[in-house]
Amino acid sequence: MTFNDIAWLPLCAGLTAVGVGLSYLTFRRRGVTAGLRATAWSLLPLAAYLTGALQTLWNIGAAAVGFVTGLVLSPAVWAGVVLAGLSALLFVVSGTLRGRALSRTRTARPEPGGAAGAPERPAAPKAATSQTATSKTAQTGKTAPRQVEQPAGDDFSDIEAILKRRGIS
Repeated sequence: MTFNDIAWLPLCAGLTAVGVGLSYLTFRRRGVTAGLRATAWSLLPLAAYLTGALQTLWNIGAAAVGFVTGLVLSPAVWAGVVLAGLSALLFVVSGTLRGRALSRTRTARPEPGGAAGAPERPAAPKAATSQTATSKTAQTGKTAPRQVEQPAGDDFSDIEAILKRRGIS
């Protein structure tokens, strides 16, 4: 059936007439806003016919139906869908394996002359770490903020201090 085989003017005019009749009932039962909205919807079929938009909508619908039937009934298309799914699965699996490998290399300590080939970092003593921190403050001229340990029972004191500064008690 093609677009020209259907008598569109009587069909659209009939849909509009039925819609306007139902809009009148909507006015009476649900009020002005619902009635106006129903009237707006009921005028659309006749407007689509008179502007020529109905044929465009017909062509869009026919193209969508043709695409779906070609998709559902074609074995070649389904083979493509299966290959796309397999590709996506392989991407996810390779990303997961790569993440695991990276986390292993970060946490594992390489042995001297090991297969990893990563340069070995010697553990810095605590005194050397404090000396480097002191030399950094001497270079920048800024002092590092002190970290004060809070007693275990006073967990909310910092939050209370922030609230007091903001004038919230």
